[in-house]
Amino acid sequence: MARKKRQEETISQGWLTTYGDMVTLLLTFFVFLFAFSTLDVQKFQKLILSFQGAIGVLPGGKTTQPDDQIFQAHVGVDAGEVRKQTQDILDVARRVQTLVREEGLEGEVTVRVDQRGVTISMTEQVLYASGSAEIRPEGKRLLAKIGMILKDVQPPIAVEGHTDSVPLRGGVFGDNWGLSAARAAAVVSYFVENVGIDPKRLQAVGFGQHRPLVPNDTDEHRALNRRVDVVLLSQFSQ
Repeated sequence: MARKKRQEETISQGWLTTYGDMVTLLLTFFVFLFAFSTLDVQKFQKLILSFQGAIGVLPGGKTTQPDDQIFQAHVGVDAGEVRKQTQDILDVARRVQTLVREEGLEGEVTVRVDQRGVTISMTEQVLYASGSAEIRPEGKRLLAKIGMILKDVQPPIAVEGHTDSVPLRGGVFGDNWGLSAARAAAVVSYFVENVGIDPKRLQAVGFGQHRPLVPNDTDEHRALNRRVDVVLLSQFSQ
């Protein structure tokens, strides 16, 4: 009698084994789905990292952007959209880098790729006379070539003016804020009027002396800080 009862209990609890197997299989299935949904984003993160090392603007192919901040994976971002924008950004960076080499402007124009997108940084010397917001003829030729590259892609463009920390003395601009903003606006106007970039894609902002690349402690450092940055903005920019 006891043996029959134990057999009945074994039979009645057998469904638990089948249920446990089913739950395990479902869990494995959803883990695979999650892995596949994030695979492309992770691959393109690695692509950006390797490309950044190839065109970095500091010695040894390094940039100042921490690796873990470059095109961070975003939950819910469509992998196809990430792929297209990544390709556009890499293509622009390569074309501008080639242009810089052909023009012999490696010391005046730098290109970097980071979470914001592509930043094309041009020194004051290649664009303006000291204290002026009027673009030099050689600066216009450079902007025309860069503008034609940027015209072919869709992301918005930020033009950002920067100065050193030396106060302005005289002139039409009251301070470094005014000078940096006027220089950025001059580049935006040139892109719209002479290159034909859609003005809805453009924004101009002046930062004055407050976002230096390096400390304003030597003439060489101050020259690096007097610049205009043209930024092709990624959807991941913050």
